[in-house]
Amino acid sequence: MRPRLVVDYGLAKRAALAELRSGALTRDDACDAHPYLLRAARHHGEPTDKPCPVCARERLTHVTYVYGAELGRYEGRVKATAELADMDREYGEFRVYVVEVCQSCAWNHLAMSYTLGHADRPDER
Repeated sequence: MRPRLVVDYGLAKRAALAELRSGALTRDDACDAHPYLLRAARHHGEPTDKPCPVCARERLTHVTYVYGAELGRYEGRVKATAELADMDREYGEFRVYVVEVCQSCAWNHLAMSYTLGHADRPDER
């Protein structure tokens, strides 16, 4: 599995946290995870070792979503990281979005996105 077109949203995260600490962003605005995202984190998320940058009470959870025209009924679904390797071989191209979520204070931020799929590797099908 070789991710392509990787985008790391770390700078945007740092900017949001700086705005929160300066008072330019309220905690209610920063910690606004949708109930469905919190539910996905609770039931399907993957725990990390990173503490929440806002409340530090709990470790962040990663929720991974997949999108792509070829995915059909699987488009927009939460997937475990372990499932992505099989999907990488099965589908031509799809986009993966990893969202970090704090289940305690509802902080959430898009952590990274990347493209997977065998479209650029037809000999590996």
